[in-house]
Amino acid sequence: MSSIRERNCALILRAASEEFADKGFAAAKTQDIAERAGLPKPNVYYYFKSKENLYREVLASIVEPILAASQPFDPAGDPCDVLSRYVRAKVRISRDLPFASKVFASEIMHGAPHLAPDLVERLDRQAQHNIACLRGWIAQGRMAAIDPQHLMFTLWAATQTYADFDWQISTVTGKPKLDDEDYDAAVNTILTLVLKGCGL
Repeated sequence: MSSIRERNCALILRAASEEFADKGFAAAKTQDIAERAGLPKPNVYYYFKSKENLYREVLASIVEPILAASQPFDPAGDPCDVLSRYVRAKVRISRDLPFASKVFASEIMHGAPHLAPDLVERLDRQAQHNIACLRGWIAQGRMAAIDPQHLMFTLWAATQTYADFDWQISTVTGKPKLDDEDYDAAVNTILTLVLKGCGL
């Protein structure tokens, strides 16, 4: 029974991510989400109770990987290794969870009205930790004196663009969908710019 529940919840979450990414929270309809998932509409309410709860679950599903991407940040870590692992993880999120990433970006652009306070607090705490690590490495002379906050903003923008602005990327590249070589090229390009810019 639990495997059926897990399967159905996964189908609904993926469908909801796509629907919310395409139409936004207000315009997305539960019926359309159910049809995308290939399940009856009552199943959506059975598992998630409301459209609002489902939207929050989509947000939570992307926040956890975002937080996990920051695990390499450690004051004792090697800046080159930490930044490399972080960039790879963030590009992987854009590749594997593009719709949830778009939903998250839209939520942030609208002032995060639906993002649970505990998730906001965890994201902020992690960002402050990452910035503190960067400041420490700069103070120790282990990397160039780049503004730590703006470096993090740049990393977020550079990695998330592959999900949030996929239409623009597809238009420029002439490809309907990027492949593994494209994502590898993205990682290598970002890392070349970031590591050289940080004197690493």
